[in-house]
Amino acid sequence: MNVLSLLVEPVYWSAHMNRRLAALSAAVLLSLPALAACAPQADPEPRAGSGCGKDSLSLVTSGTLTIGTDKPAYEPWFSGDDPANGKGFESAVAYAVAERLGFAKDDVTWATVPFNSAIAPGPKKFDFDVNQVSISDERRGAVDFSSGYYDVRQAVIALKSSKAALATSLAELKGAKLGAQVGTTSLDVVQNVIAPTTKPAIFQKNDLAKTALKNGQVDAIVVDLPTAFYITAAEVPEAKIVGQFAGGAAPEKFGLVLDKGSALTSCVNAAVDALRADGTLAKLEQKWLADVAGAPVLK
Repeated sequence: MNVLSLLVEPVYWSAHMNRRLAALSAAVLLSLPALAACAPQADPEPRAGSGCGKDSLSLVTSGTLTIGTDKPAYEPWFSGDDPANGKGFESAVAYAVAERLGFAKDDVTWATVPFNSAIAPGPKKFDFDVNQVSISDERRGAVDFSSGYYDVRQAVIALKSSKAALATSLAELKGAKLGAQVGTTSLDVVQNVIAPTTKPAIFQKNDLAKTALKNGQVDAIVVDLPTAFYITAAEVPEAKIVGQFAGGAAPEKFGLVLDKGSALTSCVNAAVDALRADGTLAKLEQKWLADVAGAPVLK
């Protein structure tokens, strides 16, 4: 090999290798779209949101989802006073949320929690509570809420034989003796919307309000509309729905209740939002609350 060969050959191999590397790089770049197409795709709808896997949740009892509600558990929200049977709108919603969070029905336990205890400040003995609790800014000071799972209106019930049963406006109810359960938006409607001239009767439970209505101790009671339809159809058939209240620009919504600052809130929110988006909430409402027809609006 002469001196000229020694000088030229490295240049030749360098150029040759550069061409090979360039061709290889081009081949890799061309193959990237195909590789991307074959790569596993992320689940477009996480079952309950990022970081919400069953094993990563902070629970009252490890491995078990504890759901609270009051007793008795009223129709049509529950069935047979048994929240664990999955029947009734709120029982069905609770189990649908549990499934979204990764819990089988056998992994769910129910705790009896009075309405006022559920919305009071302080640590809770449940992971979330479901009990026709309306979302409000005032209550948010003591507890967390999920996204709303049901839009609800309030209604007035009176015995068919009473003068209150003939009312067609708010003004015609102002002179009536009205009643509602303590701590509820039903009572808020009595006090702030109807604003009766007679001090309203306040009851610890709706059962007591219904008894007072039947006994003539009050002229009318206020409850949410689905409950009003059930009471007048099955429990106090001698009563009628006088009317309902308009929802307004910001309709009242029921939300699941969680401990203030709960680590579960975002996960439960994601579960409720997903159930609304895929139509599950609408289907459950149609199944369990289908008999809730229209009632005259009181103005």
